[in-house]
Amino acid sequence: MNILMTGGTGLIGSEFIRKYASEHSFTVVSRNANKARQVLGDSIQTLESIASITNIEAFDAVINLAGEPIADKRWTDTQKKKICDSRWNTTAELVAKINASDKPPKTLISGSAIGFYGNQGDRLVTEETHPHDEFTHDLCAKWETIANGVNMNRIRVATLRTGVVLSDKGGALDKMALPFKLGVGGTLGSGAQYLAWIHLQDMVRAIAFLLEHDACKGPFNLTAPEPVTNKAFSKSLASALGRPCLFNVPSFVMKMAMGESSTMILEGQCVIPKKLTTAGFKFDYPTVDEALSEIYSA
Repeated sequence: MNILMTGGTGLIGSEFIRKYASEHSFTVVSRNANKARQVLGDSIQTLESIASITNIEAFDAVINLAGEPIADKRWTDTQKKKICDSRWNTTAELVAKINASDKPPKTLISGSAIGFYGNQGDRLVTEETHPHDEFTHDLCAKWETIANGVNMNRIRVATLRTGVVLSDKGGALDKMALPFKLGVGGTLGSGAQYLAWIHLQDMVRAIAFLLEHDACKGPFNLTAPEPVTNKAFSKSLASALGRPCLFNVPSFVMKMAMGESSTMILEGQCVIPKKLTTAGFKFDYPTVDEALSEIYSA
C-alpha cells in the first residue's frame, strides 16, 4: 500500500514504518524533513504540511497519529489547548483533504485513546461502555468525531483507543521504570487502580491488522487483553528489572507533582480489546509479565 502518515516520527509511527517499510510505501507529514529522514530512513517521502498534499488520491490509506504528548507537562489551560488543537486541527485538515478528493484513500486509521472512557473505577470497559465526562473524554470524543466526518460511503474509518504503550524505545515505561532502576520503586496512590497497557509490537501489529481487514470499522481498544492493577504492574516491573518494590507514592504527592494530569495514573481504566479479539487478532504479549520480560530480556 501507499500510505500517508502523520505522527510518523513518534514512538508508534516510527516503529510501524520500521516494521513494514518493506511491505508498504510511506509518505510522512513532518515540519522537519531532515529529522524525519534521520529517524525513519531515506526510503520515506516527506511533506512539510497537510496543505502541501496535492494528490491524496495517490494514497491507499491514511494513518493519523499526530498529537502533542498528553502526559509530558502539567495540564494548564494553555497546555490543554495545545493537546487538543494538535489533534483536532490535524485531523480536520486531513478530513477536508479527503472529502475534497474525487477518489479518496480507501481507509483512514486515526488516533484516539482510552481516555475516551474517563474514570471507570474497576469496571470492565469495552467499546460499548458509556464514558465518564471529563477532559480526556472531551478530547478523544471530539477527535473521533472529526475523523468520522469523512464521507463514510467512500472511506472506511477505524479509531485507535490506545492504552499505555510499553517499549524500551521511549514513552511512559521509561518514566515508570526509572524509580525502580534507582531502587526506590513502588506503587502509586492506592495501587488498586487499573492500568490498560499494550506492548509496542502488538500495537503496530494491531494497526496493520486493522489496515488489512476491511470489515474493521469504528473504535477499537488497542490494549492487551489482561489489564492489571498498579500494584500488580509495579511488582511485575520490579521483577523484570531485578529490583525491589518497597515504596508507595501517596496520591497527594502525585497530585502536587502532576496536577490534574495525575488522574490518568491515579484513576485508570480496566479496558479490554473486545472488538479486536472478536475480529481475530492474536496478541504476541497478552500478559504484562510476558511483555516486560521481552522488553528487558536484551
